[in-house]
Amino acid sequence: MSKNIFCNTESFLPGGILLLCAAGNENDGSHLFVVFQRLCLILEPRSICMKTKNEIVNNWLPRYTGLRLDEFGSYILLTNFHHYVELFSEQTGAEIRGLDKSMPNATHGDITIIDFGMGSPNAATIMDLLGAIKPKGVLFLGKCGGLKKRNKIGDMILPIGAIRGEGTSNDYFPPEVPAMPSFALQKAISTTIRDSNINYWTGTVYTTNRRVWEFDKEFKKYLRKIRAYAIDMETATLFSVGFYNKIPTGALLLVTDQPMVPDGVKTMEKDAANSKTFDHNHVKIGIASLQQLINKGDTIRHLKFEDW
Repeated sequence: MSKNIFCNTESFLPGGILLLCAAGNENDGSHLFVVFQRLCLILEPRSICMKTKNEIVNNWLPRYTGLRLDEFGSYILLTNFHHYVELFSEQTGAEIRGLDKSMPNATHGDITIIDFGMGSPNAATIMDLLGAIKPKGVLFLGKCGGLKKRNKIGDMILPIGAIRGEGTSNDYFPPEVPAMPSFALQKAISTTIRDSNINYWTGTVYTTNRRVWEFDKEFKKYLRKIRAYAIDMETATLFSVGFYNKIPTGALLLVTDQPMVPDGVKTMEKDAANSKTFDHNHVKIGIASLQQLINKGDTIRHLKFEDW
């Protein structure tokens, strides 16, 4: 004869609900399961009973940003730098929010900019979290090291693909799957840059988890061998996890150092000077690119996002 549990949920403690339970001798052994089901419903279900990815990201995106899901724009600018959020605020008049959260942000019209932090794990996290709102397009305004002699500080690079050297994207796709941007989004960026009379390069970017590698001669030899145009720590992950979550994703990278040569390695002084000179225009082009899509009412598609 199976034991059953009967609970009285009418007694409360300051920290939550006190369940008063007693064992019984009824034949139906399903009571225990029902009790725990009801426990999930009685207590905060989102905090202890989040069983699906949607339940998790719907809870965590507001937690990381301080915004309700209905407060995000349909188009997202991503950055690694709080300064970019400040520039967005200056250029649009938007209020900066989430300053006490992991991902400060600002929204103007239908565009939200989010500072998600540095590196591929953070890049994967924000793309997973954005699955809660399914944005129409995501544009990453990143900084990179130029790997070619022709690359100059302040040049723009529009990646046509990214090499997955970071490892994080392997949790989403096998290594054979390329990291590709949304070409409709990249086309909009290209048009905006052209209209601004700014030259840019296209090519592949190598994404790595290594932050300090400029001394490594063997690694530099490898970078020359694979013909990468630039190196960063996020782009391949953003493209891959964006594709995984069926979110059209693109990138516009700003060359801020030339790490293949010793005198081209970024220093604190060089970084400050470059930011003062180039960051404002980088953000301006990002806003204009997304605004162009909004004004035209274009739908961005990354392949067809269909399963076999």
